[in-house]
Amino acid sequence: MKIQFLLNILLSVVWVFLTGTVNATNFAFGFILSFLVLWLISSNHGKRKYFSIVPSLFSFTFYFLYELVKANIQVAADVVTPKFYMEPGIIKYPLTAESDLEITLLANVITLTPGTLSLDISDDRKVLYIHAMYVHDKEEFIDGIKNGFEKRILNILR
Repeated sequence: MKIQFLLNILLSVVWVFLTGTVNATNFAFGFILSFLVLWLISSNHGKRKYFSIVPSLFSFTFYFLYELVKANIQVAADVVTPKFYMEPGIIKYPLTAESDLEITLLANVITLTPGTLSLDISDDRKVLYIHAMYVHDKEEFIDGIKNGFEKRILNILR
């Protein structure tokens, strides 16, 4: 997987030098173009994991940015309006993530999103305690994290 990534970067740099335009947009286009070329010429199915991780990483990035903007707007609107719409609560979230890296990334992403905060993890590492400002429905909140952040993190790391 490291070889494909390095080759993708190298081909992107070659693309930038061949076109003569050194900027982030041209590099990103070269990265996507070289990714597609590497995907097309890749015949070894054992080395194809890279080609599923990169789209998953982009998907996670855009999903996180969407959730970040949405949460910021929700919290800012609640602060500006005279009536508070928050229903704070502490949620006992059952984890599917198992490794330290998976749990740490999930907890950090939850904490980075305004209105939520990872509080603690159980001793058996099966439950994450989360404080949230807007818990209108506990099951909907858990399902949102399970099918949102956790699913995307596990797609990248597994």
